[in-house]
Amino acid sequence: MLGVSEQQLRSWERHGLIPGVATFSFSDLIALKTLQKLRENRVPPRKIGRALTALKKKLSNVERPLSELKIFSDGRTIAVQIAGQKMEALTGQLLFNFDTAELGSLKSFSAKPAGDRGSERQAESYFQKGLALEETGAPIEEAIQAYKQAVQLNPAAAGALVNLGTIYYRQRKYQEAEQHYEKAIEVDSNYPLAHYNLGNLYDEQGDLARAEQHYNTALSLNPNYADAHFNLALLCERRGDFLKAVRHWKSYLRLDSTGTWANIARRQLEKLRDAAVIRPRPSA
Repeated sequence: MLGVSEQQLRSWERHGLIPGVATFSFSDLIALKTLQKLRENRVPPRKIGRALTALKKKLSNVERPLSELKIFSDGRTIAVQIAGQKMEALTGQLLFNFDTAELGSLKSFSAKPAGDRGSERQAESYFQKGLALEETGAPIEEAIQAYKQAVQLNPAAAGALVNLGTIYYRQRKYQEAEQHYEKAIEVDSNYPLAHYNLGNLYDEQGDLARAEQHYNTALSLNPNYADAHFNLALLCERRGDFLKAVRHWKSYLRLDSTGTWANIARRQLEKLRDAAVIRPRPSA
């Protein structure tokens, strides 16, 4: 599916980047996608290994950085996105070169009716404290407490709720993660990231029906959410709904026609064509 050769897999295994297993889970697929993107940017395996080791030390709650974090590189620096901010993986230095598209998809809090602005400002302060604690590798309980304080002061703190959900997701506490993602959606139903994350959670658990529902909601809120199309295409293939998979692969390619993931989408479309899934109807 990813076009990764056996030789490449064995190389990543030798460098300790992936375990030597016979089959791969959904989380493994995410990790392999990340490695493939880093390889496309010509990042040496040893540098990737050092970055992963540094991230595990800085973020004690993260066991599998490649599948639990958004890791990327410009060919020189390996960076990670945590709670809406970018951090250099090896040094922990914050990076501020956000793309406009990324800024448009991030938020800390949803709009709140007029009320106690002092409490809202305090809540924002606790939210920022939670971000800083996560980024500096402080005990994760301290970050959890900061986010919880933010929610207590501002129950509409959707960003804090999502971050709590993500912490619990990384800890494999799926029930707690689900509760916080659901609460974020309750206070801000127009938050695409909350729906997308909840879709990933259900996808990881094999609940494809609910995963599809939340991916679709994320797309209805943000029709240009390419990652949602990508995950939906994979989900539809797993469920055997190949016609829907074709539509989502095509939608993904309309939004992202270059790069590794576009090549994967094209390969998947070709496989479906070979299986006669989208063979043209014969003329009358």
